[in-house]
Amino acid sequence: VMPQERVPGKPTTRRYTEEEKAQAVRLVRQLRRELGTEHGTVQRVAEQLGYGVETVRKWVKRADVDEGLKAGTSSEDRARIKALEQENRELKRANEILRKASAYFAQAELDRR
Repeated sequence: VMPQERVPGKPTTRRYTEEEKAQAVRLVRQLRRELGTEHGTVQRVAEQLGYGVETVRKWVKRADVDEGLKAGTSSEDRARIKALEQENRELKRANEILRKASAYFAQAELDRR
């Protein structure tokens, strides 16, 4: 399945499957091994598949990081960090509510005396 016709300056909203991404990464790596260079490999594969060059470049970079071939934050770690940040926000909100409730009840106790 080829992407729909492009209107210059208008980004496509095409979604690629994980299989399509993996195939593109495999082809880029295979071409690099055959040619013995990285130069131009992403562009050639992207053009052959009809995908955007920067899109394929991003997939190859992400795969390299996820597989430990290049330095960076893996997709797995990125998801874990996102979940931990969300949990942290929820805990801060809960602490704020508890702090306010504690102050309210402490004041109510003083008023009662």
